[in-house]
Amino acid sequence: MFAAYEFINCDSGKAEAVVRSLRKIKGVKQAHVVTGLHDIVAYVESPNLGELTKLIIAKIQGTKGVGRTVTCIVVNGN
Repeated sequence: MFAAYEFINCDSGKAEAVVRSLRKIKGVKQAHVVTGLHDIVAYVESPNLGELTKLIIAKIQGTKGVGRTVTCIVVNGN
Protein backbone atom coordinates (compact mmCIF):
# COMPACT_ATOMS: atom_id res chain seq x y z
CA MET A 1 0.00 0.00 0.00
CA PHE A 2 1.25 3.49 -0.88
CA ALA A 3 0.13 6.52 1.10
CA ALA A 4 0.62 10.27 1.16
CA TYR A 5 -0.40 13.37 3.04
CA GLU A 6 -1.76 16.16 0.84
CA PHE A 7 -1.52 19.74 2.03
CA ILE A 8 -4.02 21.72 -0.01
CA ASN A 9 -4.56 25.42 -0.58
CA CYS A 10 -7.99 26.38 -1.89
CA ASP A 11 -9.56 29.32 -3.61
CA SER A 12 -10.79 31.86 -1.05
CA GLY A 13 -13.85 30.66 0.85
CA LYS A 14 -13.90 27.20 -0.80
CA ALA A 15 -12.26 24.97 1.84
CA GLU A 16 -15.45 23.43 3.23
CA ALA A 17 -16.83 22.64 -0.24
CA VAL A 18 -13.49 21.19 -1.35
CA VAL A 19 -13.17 18.97 1.72
CA ARG A 20 -16.69 17.59 1.11
CA SER A 21 -15.71 16.77 -2.48
CA LEU A 22 -12.42 15.16 -1.44
CA ARG A 23 -14.14 12.88 1.09
CA LYS A 24 -16.13 11.34 -1.80
CA ILE A 25 -13.01 10.30 -3.73
CA LYS A 26 -11.99 6.66 -3.46
CA GLY A 27 -8.59 6.51 -1.79
CA VAL A 28 -9.04 9.65 0.30
CA LYS A 29 -9.11 8.17 3.79
CA GLN A 30 -9.34 11.46 5.71
CA ALA A 31 -9.66 15.12 4.81
CA HIS A 32 -9.88 18.02 7.26
CA VAL A 33 -10.09 21.79 7.06
CA VAL A 34 -7.21 23.14 9.16
CA THR A 35 -5.68 26.44 10.25
CA GLY A 36 -2.21 27.59 9.31
CA LEU A 37 -0.28 27.65 6.06
CA HIS A 38 -2.64 25.24 4.26
CA ASP A 39 -6.43 25.04 4.15
CA ILE A 40 -6.88 21.25 4.07
CA VAL A 41 -4.85 18.22 5.09
CA ALA A 42 -5.82 14.90 3.51
CA TYR A 43 -4.48 11.37 3.98
CA VAL A 44 -4.68 9.19 0.87
CA GLU A 45 -3.90 5.54 0.09
CA SER A 46 -3.56 3.52 -3.08
CA PRO A 47 -2.41 -0.03 -3.89
CA ASN A 48 0.53 1.12 -6.07
CA LEU A 49 2.53 4.22 -6.90
CA GLY A 50 0.96 4.66 -10.34
CA GLU A 51 -2.55 4.71 -8.90
CA LEU A 52 -1.44 7.06 -6.13
CA THR A 53 -0.07 9.44 -8.77
CA LYS A 54 -3.37 9.34 -10.69
CA LEU A 55 -5.32 9.93 -7.48
CA ILE A 56 -3.26 12.99 -6.61
CA ILE A 57 -3.00 14.57 -10.06
CA ALA A 58 -6.32 13.72 -11.69
CA LYS A 59 -8.67 13.53 -8.72
CA ILE A 60 -7.34 15.77 -5.96
CA GLN A 61 -5.62 18.48 -8.02
CA GLY A 62 -8.55 18.31 -10.44
CA THR A 63 -11.11 19.07 -7.75
CA LYS A 64 -12.87 22.39 -8.29
CA GLY A 65 -11.56 24.99 -5.85
CA VAL A 66 -8.13 23.40 -5.31
CA GLY A 67 -5.42 25.94 -5.99
CA ARG A 68 -2.14 24.33 -4.94
CA THR A 69 -1.03 21.10 -3.31
CA VAL A 70 2.05 19.85 -1.50
CA THR A 71 2.46 16.06 -1.43
CA CYS A 72 4.37 14.16 1.24
CA ILE A 73 4.62 10.47 0.33
CA VAL A 74 4.82 8.17 3.35
CA VAL A 75 8.12 6.27 3.32
CA ASN A 76 7.81 4.39 6.61
CA GLY A 77 4.31 3.81 7.89
CA ASN A 78 5.12 1.19 10.52
